[in-house]
Amino acid sequence: MDILVVGGGGREHAIIWKLSQSPAAGKIYCAPGNAGIAQLAECVPIGVFEFDKLTSFAKEKQVSLAVIGPDDPLAAGIVDAFEAQQIPVFGPRKNAAEIEGSKTFMKDLLHKYSIPTAAYEKFSDYESALAYLGTRELPIVIKADGLAAGKGVTVAYSRGEAELALQDIMVAKVFGEAGAQVVIEEFLAGQEMSILAFVDGETVRPMAAAQDHKPVFDGDKGPNTGGMGTYSPLPHIDEAIIREAVTTIIEPTAKAMVAEGRPFSGVLFAGLMISPDGKPKTIEFNARFGDPETQVVLPRLKSDLLEIFLAVTEGRLADIEIEWSSDAAVCVVLASEGYPGPYPKGVPISGLEEAAQGLVFHAGTARSEDGGWVTSGGRVLGVVGMGADIAEARSAAYAGAEKITFTGKQNRSDIAMKALV
Repeated sequence: MDILVVGGGGREHAIIWKLSQSPAAGKIYCAPGNAGIAQLAECVPIGVFEFDKLTSFAKEKQVSLAVIGPDDPLAAGIVDAFEAQQIPVFGPRKNAAEIEGSKTFMKDLLHKYSIPTAAYEKFSDYESALAYLGTRELPIVIKADGLAAGKGVTVAYSRGEAELALQDIMVAKVFGEAGAQVVIEEFLAGQEMSILAFVDGETVRPMAAAQDHKPVFDGDKGPNTGGMGTYSPLPHIDEAIIREAVTTIIEPTAKAMVAEGRPFSGVLFAGLMISPDGKPKTIEFNARFGDPETQVVLPRLKSDLLEIFLAVTEGRLADIEIEWSSDAAVCVVLASEGYPGPYPKGVPISGLEEAAQGLVFHAGTARSEDGGWVTSGGRVLGVVGMGADIAEARSAAYAGAEKITFTGKQNRSDIAMKALV
């Protein structure tokens, strides 16, 4: 069957790479795709918000399934648009994608259904939020309500840092309308953990757990990014804690969404914090595959990804079994100079062919006029290493990353070290 994947980053490259391994997969299209994705799929120059063009293309090519990658079009109702044209589509409808699109909705939902999360308050008035800040202990977490490409969250360790974050969001509006409201919540200390789950209404099938590295610099220093690297599994976190997170957070949330008349279908991604006493709490929910979590989770999937997607869209997820490899995976993100701030584009990349003997997912690359590779995004490449354990996978990932060079290349050198301490 022919498939259309919507998106153009490293997540979509990983999804297409895995889908292409399915015996049932026919032609794969990607809109808009990127230069790396073009090695596996036919890239189509249609933007992720051009719903009419996307659905028309899908009907013209008679695709049997559309797969939506990014958060923004999900929040804008792209699944509803495909369903209106009777095109099978993998992803949550607009009213379910709000669990990521609005942090106030998500926090209120968890509070209503007594699902573990940090204490919080929400504000739409700057002065009220500023006054509230003055009453809280530090550190404190300040979040823009809407989608901000993974960058709308500040963990403030000083009063000045907290006030500046609030001013940027609500006064300077650096995230636009995403900052019309803010959530101010207590800081949770402990180990972070990401659990992605295939969800079909109340049926939840968790994927292998992973851990992301959001800050741009080693030691979790510097501003947050979309993610500088990931690893899976998490040998330093007890399996009982992972199971508890599924049974006390993800499964109750799926049931809550059904109860609210917003049944979730697709990938529900829980960002969690494991407190020092071993109890998981919810930091956030996303309504799609994570990036770069997908780049380490899907290489560990032994089952047919296309079969899983079809089971979700057809409401029969409860009827299938999903198998995972015991191998470990580590992803190191190579980013452009200046990221997550302004960065140059069109910088020549060398060493890709040598590194591609391993597993390399393209996030922000393009082809130059002479056929070479150049940068075209903040996060440029995700280099994945596989191994029998985290140490072996980490060595493979960094060996591959060292083969790739471009002016201004930056990457963290401590990805997955928390699992080796």
